[in-house]
Amino acid sequence: MAHVCFTPHLEKHVDCPAQDIDGATVRESLDAVFAKNARLRGYILDDRGRLRQHVVIFVDGKPIVDRERLSDSVTATSEIYVMQALSGG
Repeated sequence: MAHVCFTPHLEKHVDCPAQDIDGATVRESLDAVFAKNARLRGYILDDRGRLRQHVVIFVDGKPIVDRERLSDSVTATSEIYVMQALSGG
């Protein structure tokens, strides 16, 4: 199972502890997370299901390429990190 982690910044707004999830792609993995926590979806994806502009996802230390379909591959030993940029001054 892939290990999915979220930044502490997201934890301030919605409960999203790290978890182990089955999925062959980033989309499948996130859908499994969202099935357990639907509120989290709005923080990560826009209304078209694409990654929000100020969110980045890393799989095994590399940023994903497909920000629209989230089709990047995930293995059973992958580490997926979901990060949301902070803005303001």
